[in-house]
Amino acid sequence: MPKTAHRVATFGTTIFTEINTLAQEHNAVNLGQGRPDFDGPQAAIEAAVAALRSGKANQYAPGPGTPELKTGVANHALRFYNMEIDPANGVLVTPGATEAVFCSIMGLVDPGDEVIVIEPFFDSYVPGIIMAGATPVYVPLRPPDWVFDPDELRAAFTPRTRALILNTPHNPTGRVFTRGELQTIADLCQEYDVTVISDEVYEHLVFEGSQHIPIATLPGMFERTVAIGSAGKTFGMTGWKVGWAYGHPELIAGVKRAQQFVSFATNHPAQLAVAHAFTLDSTYYEEYQALYTAKRDLMMQALDAAGLKARQPEGTYFVMADFSDVFDGDDVAFSKYLIQEIGVACIPPTAFYSREHAHIVNKQVRFAFCKGDDTLRAAGERMAKLRR
Repeated sequence: MPKTAHRVATFGTTIFTEINTLAQEHNAVNLGQGRPDFDGPQAAIEAAVAALRSGKANQYAPGPGTPELKTGVANHALRFYNMEIDPANGVLVTPGATEAVFCSIMGLVDPGDEVIVIEPFFDSYVPGIIMAGATPVYVPLRPPDWVFDPDELRAAFTPRTRALILNTPHNPTGRVFTRGELQTIADLCQEYDVTVISDEVYEHLVFEGSQHIPIATLPGMFERTVAIGSAGKTFGMTGWKVGWAYGHPELIAGVKRAQQFVSFATNHPAQLAVAHAFTLDSTYYEEYQALYTAKRDLMMQALDAAGLKARQPEGTYFVMADFSDVFDGDDVAFSKYLIQEIGVACIPPTAFYSREHAHIVNKQVRFAFCKGDDTLRAAGERMAKLRR
């Protein structure tokens, strides 16, 4: 009887598929997956339509990305972070940021290497490390403040450490790492000659008092950092699946060598539309932050009314909430209860921790507030039953 490969033997169904299926079965208000239920900028949609009708964008795009979008990514890095990026050799376009992370791992990490992963992590990181034949080494963030222990971080570095996957603004905790935290990471990466794969897809989704600082802008870090972005997050078009990686050309060359044999090329019309979106003036980003600030406030009000405890997120459109005052079971049991009995879906975050550290969040769940205001209010009304 044929068998599946050992490298995927431990992979189950992603938690997002499980929760989405259960939510559909029970007609629950779905605050699980980070999937907006409204469109991004109309100008980008119109640019996509124009690209489809142009007769010039319905065949393969150049494998590394269209010149228009690669230039847009480079201009964005210069505009917001004063980083000079070579659009020809320092930018790679991929079908979504998940693939950019995967190809970064495959192109920069060898079998037998170690890769440091900060928990909770996006669920694709660890399977990518395992498929590369490397070993994940975990450093947890702990509630309620969601910070790492510097001593635990240092202890994770060894002579075998090849890379560290960083995510800030951080999904699912809503943390935005401070300059001091980033400097601690940078110092260790330079000491041990480690590459940073920096997942920055929520770079523009930061709230008052917080600032996104790309780790590549710290002294000595540009030449050892691959930064990753996403049109799905920056422009609210998750269905387009357009992401990118940028950085020093020598690192991007490694990522590109992997990507060319994974997907080869990214959706051509969508690339041209995203390139147009990069030309939007600064009011777009200001309106984007204002939109999500209001949604964050609605979410926090709903959690408070339901009797859940949560630290106000500094960024992203996610919030972690402690349900221990209203439910006695663990995060998986609570998530099922909330869907089946209350009619609201959330994500149990033990799926984003190693088995060793999962207990840290077994009284927490993640909510996504990238939803219409009426949807958030409806979820709040249903969750109010928890306190009662």
